[in-house]
Amino acid sequence: MRFGRTPVSCIGLTVMLLSVELCLTGGLAAQKSRIVFAALRFDNYEIYVMDADGANQENLSNHPVDDTDPDWSPDGTKIAFVSDRNDGVYQVYVMDADGSNQIRLTYGPRPKRDPDWSPDGGKIAFTVHPNLKDDDWSLHIDVIDAGGQNRERFEDEAMQPSWSPDGGKIAFVSGRDGHSEIYVKGADGQGLERVTHGLLGAQSPSFSPDGRRIAYYSMNEEFHHIHVVEADGNNGVRLTHNQAHHVDPAWSSDGGTIAYAIANDKLPFKSRIHLMTADGKHIKRLTNVRDGIDDHPDFNPVGLAVSPTSKTATIWGRLKIPFGK
Repeated sequence: MRFGRTPVSCIGLTVMLLSVELCLTGGLAAQKSRIVFAALRFDNYEIYVMDADGANQENLSNHPVDDTDPDWSPDGTKIAFVSDRNDGVYQVYVMDADGSNQIRLTYGPRPKRDPDWSPDGGKIAFTVHPNLKDDDWSLHIDVIDAGGQNRERFEDEAMQPSWSPDGGKIAFVSGRDGHSEIYVKGADGQGLERVTHGLLGAQSPSFSPDGRRIAYYSMNEEFHHIHVVEADGNNGVRLTHNQAHHVDPAWSSDGGTIAYAIANDKLPFKSRIHLMTADGKHIKRLTNVRDGIDDHPDFNPVGLAVSPTSKTATIWGRLKIPFGK
């Protein structure tokens, strides 16, 4: 090891890295929050939680059957999810944010998926899937009180609900016009509007915290990619470009960051959670289990900002290597 004066090139590199870090203060670097996600790392899906930088990953559900589709309550104290633990059919459950007090909310022969809390925490919307054993191929969205009472039908031929931040609208996916597109409808059941047009399999809508944009994914050429569009359907932008599947977008509480999963399309199937700034320019991988599947991320809506001086300089940039490597 040699000691001496630091080369000018090294100083320049250090300044550049610190500049990148400071530029991300309003997005990835500043988000001191937690992310809940589903993980298939052994024989079944479990609900995990981690810091927004990928540290301190913890299994919350700890059950020998599948637990998936987590969604954090608006106050950050509870998590809705689905599990097939009782009758072999996915039902909606709620647990405290530390994994305790797991309570079942729904019953019946049809699988339930995609729970999403209303902004006031009083209701949960979810998808009711077909019961193939009874040859019933209908698909719809129901809404239930957070305590499990007063279940009502919201929309037929619809799935994957996402409540707007003001509680006035629900975005969802429907194939009523021949292929899946994103729609928005008033939470009171009035005023249906179509947001996307002519896409291949638009899925998983997610309202931004200010309610002005909707993130989703759809097929572009051979792969699924994350898009963002204004809530009225204007000014759509594609954010991801790598040759892999990009799915399940979820916004951070400040709207500066989007969590999502990148998956390959070959066996063994793999999926990992990533973050990117809301413009798609900076990407960071959070999970890196060798043969696991991590998906369905959701931010704790009660995030805390941190000073950039408490962060270690990190290189952020576009991924340039194939996902599987």
